[in-house]
Amino acid sequence: MRVVAKSTLREYWDNHPECKQPLLSWYKVAIKAKWSNFNEIKEQFGSCKIVGNDRIVFKVKGNNYRLIIKISFENQLIYIRFLGTHSEYDLIDAKQI
Repeated sequence: MRVVAKSTLREYWDNHPECKQPLLSWYKVAIKAKWSNFNEIKEQFGSCKIVGNDRIVFKVKGNNYRLIIKISFENQLIYIRFLGTHSEYDLIDAKQI
């Protein structure tokens, strides 16, 4: 898979260093993956959930943070749609994600 854009992850962990290792671990798994459906992702990340519109939520650092991606299995692309705490998520319009 190709992650668009790693810089989003990097900027976030620069401001929240406690997230760096969990996000790097997720990234390393994602770029090596060749997922063709949600079930294959679920096998590697058992706590992830589909939130609709090809978007998947991952719990980061013990569910202190959320990573929401949009995925194109056909094109093998992952788009970072949101990365933040639950309270940061509550401040945005979920339709924008």
